[in-house]
Amino acid sequence: MEEKETTRQRKVAREIEKVLAEAIRGRGMAFFGGALVSVSGVKISPDLSVARVYVSVYPSDKTEAVMAIIGENARALRGELGSVMGRQLRIIPELSFFVDNSLDYVAHIDELLKQ
Repeated sequence: MEEKETTRQRKVAREIEKVLAEAIRGRGMAFFGGALVSVSGVKISPDLSVARVYVSVYPSDKTEAVMAIIGENARALRGELGSVMGRQLRIIPELSFFVDNSLDYVAHIDELLKQ
């Protein structure tokens, strides 16, 4: 049974999403090998200690390389998050990054509808 997300969880997740989106955007496409990377969502644990960050990558064939780069830079991203949100949160959550394949799904559905 899945617990309902609290208002605080939603607010913190939205703020984390904004901060990480800005941090990733600030690195530029060249940093990610020419791929367009965006944060598509954040889910945070009830105790606010772990954040699941969903990342969308275009073109999708660069996903593996981009996720490796993000993995290597996860500590730096968490550090940037801490510098922005340190006064609002008691602990800065651990970040886990996941691929959001919804763009691929939309493209696939679009192709099926064109047939």
